[in-house]
Amino acid sequence: MIEVNNLHRTYRRNVHALKGVTFTVNAGQRFGIVGESGSGKSTLVRLLAALDRPTGGLIRFRGTRIDTLPERKLKFLRNDLQIVFQDPMGSLDPRMRVKDIICEPLDRDYDRSERLRELLDAVGLPQNAATRYPHQFSGGQRQRISIARALAPYPKVLVADEPVSALDVSVRAQILNLLDELVERYDLTLVFVSHDLAVVRRVCDTVAVMRRGQIVEIGDVEQIYRYPNHPYTRELIAAVPTLQGALARFQGGS
Repeated sequence: MIEVNNLHRTYRRNVHALKGVTFTVNAGQRFGIVGESGSGKSTLVRLLAALDRPTGGLIRFRGTRIDTLPERKLKFLRNDLQIVFQDPMGSLDPRMRVKDIICEPLDRDYDRSERLRELLDAVGLPQNAATRYPHQFSGGQRQRISIARALAPYPKVLVADEPVSALDVSVRAQILNLLDELVERYDLTLVFVSHDLAVVRRVCDTVAVMRRGQIVEIGDVEQIYRYPNHPYTRELIAAVPTLQGALARFQGGS
């Protein structure tokens, strides 16, 4: 589904955001990218979505090289790869009603009303949410709106960029459960980006650990969590908060 080979991104003043990043994401895989702030995660997401261009290396999406394509030839990518961002309030237009936000990616001749009903139901929002505005919802509900919008054009790949870091623990559990369910229901490939290895462990089967623009460890998430090879991975695991326990307690009481 995604092939990244020897990817570099250098900014002004010789700032190396990415240095030789290589990995593949197979169809149906749940691929986690974990690292602290400044590790290069956000830069990588922008490159995967062709919102930025690499300094070196290549990116292929479903066999097509995208890092050299002009914007006018990227329509297939804009439909097939969708992003859920960290801050739903910042990514949702406050002047638009929910129905217009969710249906914005759809072609004009598409039956928007039917798709809207389906998506609101899929993300657990009432149908009357359609006529309301983002500020009328809680943070967790706004993230559900963002997820519905991302699902609207029937994407093949869902990129979740720190989608629960701004939410409290109980709401995190709900959103993670929702993503888990939707990925399964719609047969999506998931790229999940987080600074929290416990969250990545919850939703992914594979993880790439990033540090200072490089992947220092990559493989099965359970194997890496239990038997980390790189000292930085061990540091991340040692710093993991009690989210796993909190999730288990929340799920046990629901």
